[in-house]
Amino acid sequence: MSIQGSGENAPDISAKGSTGGAWDFSVNRRFLQRSVVTVLVLVIAFQLVSWAFGKSKDFLFLLLIAWLLGIAITPLVEFLTKRGIRRGLSTFLTLLGLVLLSVGFIAAFGQLLASQLASLIFQIPTLVEGFIGWLNASFNLGIDPVSIEQSLNISNSQVASVAQDLAGGIFGVVTSIFGFIFNLFTLLLFAFYFAAEAPNMKKTIGSWLPTRQQIIFTTVWQVATEKTGGFVISRVILASLNAFFTSTFLLLIGVPYWLPLGIFTGIVSQFVPTVGAFIGGIIPAVVAVVNDPKDGLFVVIFVTIYQQIENYLFTPRISSMTMDIHPAVAFASVIIFAGFFGAVGALIGIPIAAAIISIVQTYGKRYELIPELHNIETKP
Repeated sequence: MSIQGSGENAPDISAKGSTGGAWDFSVNRRFLQRSVVTVLVLVIAFQLVSWAFGKSKDFLFLLLIAWLLGIAITPLVEFLTKRGIRRGLSTFLTLLGLVLLSVGFIAAFGQLLASQLASLIFQIPTLVEGFIGWLNASFNLGIDPVSIEQSLNISNSQVASVAQDLAGGIFGVVTSIFGFIFNLFTLLLFAFYFAAEAPNMKKTIGSWLPTRQQIIFTTVWQVATEKTGGFVISRVILASLNAFFTSTFLLLIGVPYWLPLGIFTGIVSQFVPTVGAFIGGIIPAVVAVVNDPKDGLFVVIFVTIYQQIENYLFTPRISSMTMDIHPAVAFASVIIFAGFFGAVGALIGIPIAAAIISIVQTYGKRYELIPELHNIETKP
């Protein structure tokens, strides 16, 4: 074995094999320097992107919600556009109607919702103690309510501390109000641009693509917009119906906090897959049991019957023009987006999954199955 090298030349390391041939293990110094520089640049770029994402994460999340809102109102915007109204004006009228509906709901139920929600939050420890007491008395259990409260961090002192932190004093309230108004206007502004400028955005992006890719891009855009928009609209309608009927039933049987409980049930049942209907029904049932054990039974019966009505009557008619999402995919999307953006991220996880799946279904290519796969039994 010999090692040769002098000056600036790279060292030459060679070895003789058993057959008399030579293996070259020479080191290229320039290649090594370029590799080190490339790795350093990539690391720095990654750090810069991570820093930029951390600083703009809230804005990007707001932009994502605006995009979903823009897609959701697109069918109505196009309906008005086909009636001869300019697209910009159609988008403005649609958003104005949405804002007026929201303002009307807040004017009619805002004070009631806020008072019931605040009272419900402060009563959480009492509700937990009452429910555990009912379980112990009914089934001879020995559950310690204090340990449950400590494990869930819902003691009276902790609830009061959280409420105080949320309030943040007068300055905190004012800051929160202005921050909410600013985010709301930002959301509406970008939703307006996403809906009103959709054709121009499509033309601009299409102009960067070759002719063959433009055809694929146009198809993907159209299908993704229609399917995702229809999915969001159908879920909002189903959640509204669920919240209305649940709130009305809770009010009729005299369950306290009926409005926030009904809204919670409607939202969770539609935007949390698989277990959403059960989670949405458990909370009102617990509150009803503490109020009157018979009311808890009535709530369970109502939730069970309403789910059947929704599954066989409302959902097939409202969701007939939308797409189906596998429960496992939907549940995974909720978990992933909840990890990134919290509770609101969990709500938009399924619409984002719908957009991705619609694109994959449009652009992806499927092949005919061979007999061995075609004859596999799929039903359990």
